[in-house]
Amino acid sequence: MITSARNMLIPIFSVILGLLAGAGIMLVSGYDPISGYSAMLNGIFGDEYYLGETVRQITPYILAGLAVAFAFRTGLFNIGVEGQLIVGWLAAVWVGIEFDLPKFIHLPLAVLSGAAAGALWAFIPGLLKARFRVHEVIVTIMLNYTALHITNYLILNVLSDKQDKTENIAESASLRSVLFENWTDLSRMHWGIIIALACAIIMWFILEKTTTGFELKAVGFNHHASQYAGMSVNKNIVLSMVISGAFAGLAGAMEGLGTFGYAAIKGGFTGVGFDGIAVALLGGNAAIGIVLAAALFGGLKSGALNMPLEAGVPNEIVDIVIALIIFFVASSYFIRWILSRFSKKGVK
Repeated sequence: MITSARNMLIPIFSVILGLLAGAGIMLVSGYDPISGYSAMLNGIFGDEYYLGETVRQITPYILAGLAVAFAFRTGLFNIGVEGQLIVGWLAAVWVGIEFDLPKFIHLPLAVLSGAAAGALWAFIPGLLKARFRVHEVIVTIMLNYTALHITNYLILNVLSDKQDKTENIAESASLRSVLFENWTDLSRMHWGIIIALACAIIMWFILEKTTTGFELKAVGFNHHASQYAGMSVNKNIVLSMVISGAFAGLAGAMEGLGTFGYAAIKGGFTGVGFDGIAVALLGGNAAIGIVLAAALFGGLKSGALNMPLEAGVPNEIVDIVIALIIFFVASSYFIRWILSRFSKKGVK
């Protein structure tokens, strides 16, 4: 129980140390950390609009974190979440534009298309890993760039007439919510937050309550022992990547169907997929931990936009704080050592 409590305290200490280090950087740079963090908090909770935008930012972070964590829990490192998110975004928007269907059919079809596109993109490294033992890290990194350039080409030459973005999706495929807009002073908060939270429950259920989840974790832990026990190692490797990719594709669908309502040519990566690695790491690759970590990261990113306006502090400071938090999480041995020292003093 003591060990479990320490494991729970590590992310908390990491966040505190990251915020303190960020305050130190602000002081050294000539900024007031109290004003900076106050402006950030005001940018998160200051009014209904800011709160709605924060929830909107949290939504794709939850799904990106789930994508990374699901693969990691099954012994794989999916760095291709960014690429899977991008293809999921485009697929969802394409269905949202091209079809004229009732909302109760059109919206689920568009959302599932995003998940399917992400799953298909993740199937490629999964198959290569299963059949030829090609390391998934290398393949997924390369597929990120492939996804970026292919989707840009399709947007420019297929889905639009040489424009830098597609048409807006049909209203019947939109995740926008009049209810949430009224509650949050016309923010872009949408129904995707419900989908993201449901996916967190689904991940927990698959991994902790099903035979399939047990097999996936067993294969990730030890290929040889799993094969000796009669499990299909190759099938489970592919299945793990496909489920991970589906979560990533859903993250893209949330952006395309909820936040923006279109797909645009991108000069670079969105960053959400890569931030998902940090969310999963801080959340301990557990469903509830990922939701909490996504809330923190989404809040930091959203609140950072208010820091230059109210306190004159560059919002890039938040990127440094996030990097420091991840550094301290990665330095968990050092934090464990500090906690053990304090616990020994308490015993004495």
